[in-house]
Amino acid sequence: MKKFYLFLVLFFSLFSCQEDVKFNNPAFQGMKDNVLWKAVQTRATVYSSGKVVVEAYTATEVMTIENSSTAVGVYTIGTNANTTANYQYTDPITKEKIIFSSGFNVGNGALEITEYDAVGKTISGTFKCNLVNTFDNPMAGPTLNFQYGVFYKVPVTVN
Repeated sequence: MKKFYLFLVLFFSLFSCQEDVKFNNPAFQGMKDNVLWKAVQTRATVYSSGKVVVEAYTATEVMTIENSSTAVGVYTIGTNANTTANYQYTDPITKEKIIFSSGFNVGNGALEITEYDAVGKTISGTFKCNLVNTFDNPMAGPTLNFQYGVFYKVPVTVN
């Protein structure tokens, strides 16, 4: 009888396991003011000038990161107009927009492009930034902080 129970335990331990693998590919996410923010849709566009624009969307939000190049490397946000980040929230009822952005001496942060696959047409990287409430909208704070931002295998359209 002991052998039967041992066999039964062994049987269930071997065959009751399963793997539920879920891929998050493409992905765009980060900690927005210390709360996880994940996009439901992402896309990137590379223009003939070499400029790349990565956009991430939720139902009411748009996060945009722009850079003058797709080259792998680290770029500073907030020191020039070549590398910028913007965040826009649209109130679903009033349609009022709250915009946070960076630019020349506005906001700060870093963008790192870790991979640009011209053949597979994807781009990956990391970012962190402090964006400024562009129009001093009283419905939001003066700054917006993104930390631990990651975009992975975002599909690229060449324009």
